[in-house]
Amino acid sequence: MAARRGFFLPVRVLSRVFRGKFVAGLRELHTTGRLGFHGELTPLAAPATFAAMLQNLFRSDWVVYAKRPFGGAEHALRYLGCYTHRVAISNHRLVALEHGEVVFRWRDSAHNNKKRLMRLALDEFLRRFCLHVLPRGFVRIRHFGFFAHRRRAKLLPLCFALLTATAESHPLISTPAGNIPRPLWTCPQCGGPMAIVERFTAAQARLRAPPPPRQAP
Repeated sequence: MAARRGFFLPVRVLSRVFRGKFVAGLRELHTTGRLGFHGELTPLAAPATFAAMLQNLFRSDWVVYAKRPFGGAEHALRYLGCYTHRVAISNHRLVALEHGEVVFRWRDSAHNNKKRLMRLALDEFLRRFCLHVLPRGFVRIRHFGFFAHRRRAKLLPLCFALLTATAESHPLISTPAGNIPRPLWTCPQCGGPMAIVERFTAAQARLRAPPPPRQAP
């Protein structure tokens, strides 16, 4: 398959390069004893059996899906932001419920996002809808740090107190424009300088992690 002009690698070449690097990584993990085999895969612990399995991997072509990356962090945030307050489908896309079928609008990205209508049986529509329902213990918007619900009442007043103390301890002094140091971080909205008030460790950020799944009785 020929690649487009200016593309990094042809798809067939890319798939073979990926296959070689993936298999090389497996071989290294097996040599250093960092692969575990259990149940029916126990025979693969033997070096000869594992080497034979790797040989079989080269007898078939691998399919590597490559596409353009996202347009940057702002684009990814705008895309993911649509899913924070809605579940699967918004009400304005629902057209009708008739004869045991749900009719709704969808955008055909393969044809310039043209709007089309789709009909699904009620049980199939509900099945697809439930695929977007989060498991128990997960929420779409989770606040960390001083915005965490369990610590907000205590930490937010502390933040305001620290911000007030910072403003009082650094009074404004008229300085020539040429001598004003440039701040390291500026607010993307107002353009003012941003200051670090407190740092959080990775362990503190995990305080609001979802609860572990319950064991089946």
